[in-house]
Amino acid sequence: MRTRHVLLALGLAAVWGFNFVVMEVGLRYFPPLLYVALRFTLAAFPALLFAGGPGVPWRRVLVAGATLGVTQYGLLLLGMRAGMPAGLTSLVVQVQAVFTAILATVFLRERITGRQVTGMAVAFAGLALVALDLGAGGGVPVGAFLLVIGAALGWGAGNVAVRKAAPPDPFRFMIWLSAVAAVPMTALSLLVEGVPRVELSVEGGLSVLYVALISTVGGFGVWGFLLKRYDASVVAPYSLLVPVFGMSSAALATGESLSATKLIAAALILSGVLYAGTRPRRRTASPGGRPGEAVAAVAEKP
Repeated sequence: MRTRHVLLALGLAAVWGFNFVVMEVGLRYFPPLLYVALRFTLAAFPALLFAGGPGVPWRRVLVAGATLGVTQYGLLLLGMRAGMPAGLTSLVVQVQAVFTAILATVFLRERITGRQVTGMAVAFAGLALVALDLGAGGGVPVGAFLLVIGAALGWGAGNVAVRKAAPPDPFRFMIWLSAVAAVPMTALSLLVEGVPRVELSVEGGLSVLYVALISTVGGFGVWGFLLKRYDASVVAPYSLLVPVFGMSSAALATGESLSATKLIAAALILSGVLYAGTRPRRRTASPGGRPGEAVAAVAEKP
């Protein structure tokens, strides 16, 4: 990748990592389901007026909206509201890659390799370490932890839905996904949370604008820009930096602790996800007898 594109990928990982801190701030002013509804409403409009059609059957858009939008972000924000800290959330939700691999074998008939099983085992070991730390008095309710795990499962299901849809324009698809998710999230907010009592503030407003316009619209725009110019195996590893930025920004902005247990768990989860999502290096003989270059493919992120 060119230097400016490497910097762009690093900047995007920082934006997505800091996004968890921003969401934690937003939850001080908005109920979680309303916050998600506002995010997707602002992400879809007015961009929807200029995006054109989604380019795939509507049932594919609805399934993706229900999984990636409603399930993933609904459970994620509920988990954070219930006490899951921003930095730890940015790490735990990365097990979506493991859920993606498992669900892909069921719904896409993809084959799980021994390498993927090993990587998933390592990632789940890191997840178990987080759970044990919480059970030993980590200060986070188990219910909040399980809600974030549910969000990761929803993300994995959404990945499979997007792969099955195979949208020709991922950015335009994301705009329509946001529009589809905004409707049921608004209805759920009114049904569960009632008519909201929103505390108007600059901080809360900026939080919603950040997650809607910068993280969602701008973030996926940059992601699509990079994927059009480089192979997914080149771009996707940068997404593994998201929890690095998420945990470090949470430590700096909110004082969230970075214990040795969390750091070991982070190393296990991220290394397991990376190992499971890459192919082993293969040497191929060229006409001159020299080994060819090894190719590594990394599981895509939505």
